[in-house]
Formats: sequence, C-alpha cells, structure tokens
Amino acid sequence: MSVLEATWTSKFITTNGVKLHYVTQGEGPLMVLLHGFPEFWYSWRYQIPEFAQAYQVVAVDLRGYNESEKPKELSAYSLKELVLDVKGLIAGLGYDECVLVGHDWGGAIAWSFAYTYPQMLSKLIVLNLPHPTKFKQGFWTIDQLQKSWYIFFFQLPFFPELWLQADDYRVIGELFAKMAIDKNTFSQADLDIYKDAAAKRGALTAMVNYYRNLFPSFLTTQKTQGLLNVPTLMIWGENDLALGQELTYGTEEYVRDFQIRYIPNCSHWVQQERPELVNQYMWEFLNAEPIEE
Repeated sequence: MSVLEATWTSKFITTNGVKLHYVTQGEGPLMVLLHGFPEFWYSWRYQIPEFAQAYQVVAVDLRGYNESEKPKELSAYSLKELVLDVKGLIAGLGYDECVLVGHDWGGAIAWSFAYTYPQMLSKLIVLNLPHPTKFKQGFWTIDQLQKSWYIFFFQLPFFPELWLQADDYRVIGELFAKMAIDKNTFSQADLDIYKDAAAKRGALTAMVNYYRNLFPSFLTTQKTQGLLNVPTLMIWGENDLALGQELTYGTEEYVRDFQIRYIPNCSHWVQQERPELVNQYMWEFLNAEPIEE
C-alpha cells in the first residue's frame, strides 16, 4: 500500500483556546507527533501507518500551520503556549500520558513539555533538535551562529514573509530539496504540498512568529535544566546544515535514561530521508524496558 493511500483520518480539536488540525490512525496507547519548520503533519507520513500498528498515532498541525488556527498575536506563539497546546491535546483525546515525538521545532516543544509535565509522558523521542541547555550553550559559538543566521533574519518584520513567498514559495521548496542528502527524498509533489500549506492565509507570519519568540525567553536565558527522568531517545541526521552535531554531545548529563542514534549521510529531514532506519530505532526504543531507578 502506498503511504499516500494509508487509512489515516483528518480531525480537529480545540485545545488551549485554539482549534488544531490533526491526522490520526490506529488504536492503543497514544503517540503524538510534533513537526518542525516549515512542515506540517505530512512530514510524519512514513511514521503514521508504521506506528499505528500498536498506537493511536496523532500527527498534529502545530498552531499557525496548515489547517490549524492561526492566532494573530505574536505572544500566541510563545513556547509556553505551544506546550499548553500539547497538554490540552493529550487530555482532550482522553489520555493521561503519551509517547511524545518531536522534530525540529516540534522537538523544542517536546523537550519543554517533558520538563514541565513529565508525568504525562511514558517516553520521549526527539529528532534533530538539541536538549535546551545544550542548545543554549552551543548557540553562541561562531560555527552555530553562522548556521543560525536565519533566526536573526526572522526577527525582522515583513521581510521574512516576503522572502519565503517570493517566486511561488521557492525558498520553502529549496529548504527541503537542497538540504536533503538523498535528492530523491522529496518529489515535486511533496514540495508542492509543503508550498500549498505555507501559502494558507496567515501561515507564513505564524510560522516565523515561532522564531520571533525565541528572544529573550529562550536563547538568552542561562537557566540550566535539571535531570530529566523521562526515558529519551534522540535521533540525529549527521548532515544537518542548520544544527551542528556537537550540540548533542553531553546530553546524557541532563537525561537519566538516554539513548542517541546518529544516522550518517542524512540531513535535517531525518524521518523523511531515512524513514526505515528512523522507524527501526524508534521501535527498538519503544520495545525496550526503561532503566530502573
């Protein structure tokens, strides 16, 4: 069966004052998938049917993205609000806990959620987004600042949106096509699907507003996170042009039960470029017994 013929269902839920769209498939314990920039639920198309064999998989459009509601206020895209969205989603679906999986911005939300509501997670899986303390420590190095130039550009009004939508959203397509190591990862149809999602009214500003909330609440604070007690797997595509692999080193100091899997010859778009290997590593982690206290 083609991944695009999978029997997932499109639904909506109101949580934390916003209407969120999500795609779901399967029955059982809850697995929530959080995408990154400039994606939407579609970035999990290879994981949804795979893990629906054992879970109720829910791949949500984060607020501001694709079919989800797009509040106009800049403050609506603070990390605190994004974490509350996930809390309300889990409870609204009738669960007390879930396996939480996040990539890129979804990974940042997942890390923050794990520290805020650890009792609501059975396991945590983060793809290509460093632990928040490691990110803060490594962000201000020359190498990472060069990689993160776009974060500073995104602080400007208007110009980032104009840049992203120019020439039929050319930059959106290039972010996927040019960053991928395997150039067969994204078809033109895939790129058009991402462009169409970004073209929805209000979506570009909402997507950029995530970055506009990074200062000063996240990257300029020096608070060090404590020891996380949620069993955690990190999966890292080694050829990430946006985030240096060195940001992962030492993460075990902050997570009691921690595993990391590096995938060589793979870009930031790890779960789309190497889905079979990502799925394998996820299954191995999910089926393993957690470390006893």
